[in-house]
Amino acid sequence: MRVVVRLLSTVLGLAVAVGGALLALEVGWRWWQPGRAPLIVQWERWREDLAALQWTGTPVRVTAALVVVAGLLLVVFALGAGNRAVRMTDPADGICVSTSPRALARLVGLAVRAQANVSGASVTASARKVRVRATSRLETEEQLRPRLLETVAAVLDDVPLERRPKVSVVVDSPKDRR
Repeated sequence: MRVVVRLLSTVLGLAVAVGGALLALEVGWRWWQPGRAPLIVQWERWREDLAALQWTGTPVRVTAALVVVAGLLLVVFALGAGNRAVRMTDPADGICVSTSPRALARLVGLAVRAQANVSGASVTASARKVRVRATSRLETEEQLRPRLLETVAAVLDDVPLERRPKVSVVVDSPKDRR
């Protein structure tokens, strides 16, 4: 959801920047050449077309409805891209502590990669779930998975999380494919 909000804000920012640049060009052109036709944007024709519209006309109402729908979609996207912080237990009254999902994933990833016979690992974390995908060339999933679950549980025990996330560990091993 954050990607959508970032993309939308980038597109809207570029549209406003282009609109501002066009406005500056047209105003500068009009000051420099007052009697000439517009430079890029045919705003005089637009002004005549808009003057012919009535506020109660169908095109105005359809445009207003589209603007309202677009605004509501932007509000929904913005609310969906809320704070993804992982809450930790508060050390004292009035002090709120949280960490980012990326920091929690790095912490778990360091502990998992430090285990024997783990050749690589990718970890994703959120407030609700920690997913570990480890690779091993020397051990099967049956041998390595319980040890990695214990390692992740030990790391999560050391971090004072307000709510303990679920843990998912998957091990990819060439030994399992034989």
